Amino acid sequence: MRQAEHHMGRLADASANLPAALIVAGPTCSGKSALALALARRLNGEIINADSMQVYKDLHILTARPSAEDEQLLPHRLYGVLPAEEKGSVAWWREQALACMQQAWAQNRLPILCGGTGMYLHALTNGLAIIPDAGEEARQEARQSVAQYGAPALHARLMEVDPETASRLRPVDSQRVSRAWEVWRGTGHGLTWWHKQPGLPPAACRFVAVRLNPERAELRARIAARFENMLRNGAVAEVQALLARKLDTTLPAMRAHGVPELSAMLRGEITEQEATQRAVQATGRYTKRQATWFAHHSLAKKGLECTVDASFSDFAQFSERKYEEIVSFVLSGIDAA
Repeated sequence: MRQAEHHMGRLADASANLPAALIVAGPTCSGKSALALALARRLNGEIINADSMQVYKDLHILTARPSAEDEQLLPHRLYGVLPAEEKGSVAWWREQALACMQQAWAQNRLPILCGGTGMYLHALTNGLAIIPDAGEEARQEARQSVAQYGAPALHARLMEVDPETASRLRPVDSQRVSRAWEVWRGTGHGLTWWHKQPGLPPAACRFVAVRLNPERAELRARIAARFENMLRNGAVAEVQALLARKLDTTLPAMRAHGVPELSAMLRGEITEQEATQRAVQATGRYTKRQATWFAHHSLAKKGLECTVDASFSDFAQFSERKYEEIVSFVLSGIDAA
């Protein structure tokens, strides 16, 4: 602990360059939370959620939020802070995360940003475009178009008016296609155009990043096992409670992995086995997109980044030597000139 306190003492020292923050990233089910917790206990840190679904208080089980026992061990920020009827955004999260980081530094703690939502992390490490509110009329038009005609049809229309943005989106990604159409209709410019304009700067700190990158076969097995465990621990009841509130199905919380599939099961449209298969497949596809994103993005432009080709669940499955290598790497990044 004395060694950790020595290193943490440099975080808030203005003469020692910029303060440091640690990022623990990787695909869903790679063990980010377990690694972040181990590092936080070792390095006097506090954990800041960087997962767009774990911000919702109504999705404790299906988003695999840290347990109450883990949260009691040390500070966890931005977990379960939004109700399902609200729509979190990158801009909202960035503002909240920056405030949490400042509080951590003030208390001589290391901020540890833990999650797999690439755009959240990008907003801190690279800055964020300032996009005006598109307005309710544009939002409703986008949602109704997706509901009535489907995301691919709206994507085709977007390709005609904003091909630069449309070419970067998957036609079946209803949330992002809807958002792109909303911005174009409401502001007169496409998302890509706005992203090229001056915006909010990167966070004023040095990032040290650890990215977990387990083998695909291992990840698939972990995803399947975790979903089965979620079913045993109340995932169906969690979805039942959401459905009882009759929320807009386009809300992010209603699209979390497992929610659409278990909703269809509860309506009698598919069996539990089919729901499980679909949820596991959807999560697997998402981890592929995460892997692609992380492979092309530097998480630590002002610091250091290492990639660990393994997962972290506990010390029995993650070698002590590898863990000590990660600790040494993080400390070297914190002390980097």
